Amino acid sequence: MLENLSLNKAVIEDLDFIWNILQQAIQKRKEEGSDQWQDGYPNPDVIKDDIYNGFAYVVKQNNSDIIAYVAISDKEEIAYNDLVGEWITDNQYIAIHRLAVSQEIKIKGLGTWIMLEAEKVALSKNINSIRVDTNFDNVGMLRVFEKLDYHYCGEVLYRGGMRKAFEKILLSNP
Repeated sequence: MLENLSLNKAVIEDLDFIWNILQQAIQKRKEEGSDQWQDGYPNPDVIKDDIYNGFAYVVKQNNSDIIAYVAISDKEEIAYNDLVGEWITDNQYIAIHRLAVSQEIKIKGLGTWIMLEAEKVALSKNINSIRVDTNFDNVGMLRVFEKLDYHYCGEVLYRGGMRKAFEKILLSNP
């Protein structure tokens, strides 16, 4: 199933599809008993900003159906400056935010695939570091970070709550 996927820059016409997927993710987090994404964030305005800034990516299946969303930003994440802990490097980094997958189509390994594609985006920009954060109870994302050898760096205050923060150094292709 993963071979039929592609990561594409989102366009404004994708907004409704992206918002639908994010609403599913928001509901899933709520059903899991998490307070993550239960305060009106993310919302369509955040997604519009992602699109206009060039950070918004969609995963398409068979080059048509949008089945996931992720923001891949090369802009400094101000919250990361106040990490309680220590980042691996002081280099420029890619920050990954708002990864959400459709709950209508279950594809095993989709989150991992998206993170690997984000690594390719970073390397294409000559950036060898990725930083991410997630809620302490986001078991799915924590598993993906562990699987892909992300290094736990500490905690960061993001949107009024503490989050686990991770970094991965990427090796350029020889």
